[in-house]
Amino acid sequence: MKWIGILTLAFSVGLTGVKAQDSQYKNPADTLRSMPITAYSAGEKLEYVLHYGIVNAGIATLEVKSTNKKLLNRELLQVVGTGKSVGAFNWFFKVRDRYESYIDKQGAFPWIFVRRVDEGGYKINQDYSFYQHQGKVDNGKNKQFDVPVYTQDMLSAFYYARTINFDTAKVGDIFTIQAFVDDELWPLKIKYMGKDEVDIRNGKFRCLRFVPVVQKGRIFKNDEDLSVWISDDKNKIPVLVQAKVLVGSIKMELTDYSGLANPIAKKN
Repeated sequence: MKWIGILTLAFSVGLTGVKAQDSQYKNPADTLRSMPITAYSAGEKLEYVLHYGIVNAGIATLEVKSTNKKLLNRELLQVVGTGKSVGAFNWFFKVRDRYESYIDKQGAFPWIFVRRVDEGGYKINQDYSFYQHQGKVDNGKNKQFDVPVYTQDMLSAFYYARTINFDTAKVGDIFTIQAFVDDELWPLKIKYMGKDEVDIRNGKFRCLRFVPVVQKGRIFKNDEDLSVWISDDKNKIPVLVQAKVLVGSIKMELTDYSGLANPIAKKN
């Protein structure tokens, strides 16, 4: 049942449990990247429903919030995801997940990441501090790791992916994002599969389809058993996710959205 946590990217508790303080960031950060970010802005909220077979199994939200927090005099955005099981799933597998990332407003990379997972009694608590100017991550347990600059966390990777320009992408092109997950550096890879239209309960959307490059035998049988459709516009928001897993099929679809930075590619 780990699919709920994987697909919802859920929420967390914020900076209160994080050890990193501004005084720890001693080196200047004026050499870190700054780029125009037009895909999202504070006030955006995305809402999803998750299906397991024909059953509504969970709901998820993703939000971008303004904050007065700063690190190295760089402004931050607070991005928050929530995921929870609903209905009959609560009876035998209750899920309450929270993920939160404080991302650089100018550079789309994380400074702080907090993860609180509770899935059927299985719990994960993580507090990561990213020292992007030093190429390090502190896992909050007195251990530091060397990582490439601009390494992402589980949640910020989604927002960084939305800044990528896919206008010249060709079918089969693979895009790689370096992410730090569970105390390891993971190259997250997505393969572009072309343009498509999807028809969901919220209407019909023009989309770009991607297939994450995944390891066989874990959750998915084949490389293309998980497909993600994002809106073919400047927002690049996930509209539909479909997956075949070893024990059935799951689907996540967009049910509502607000505060988008740009018009959405909706046909009706």
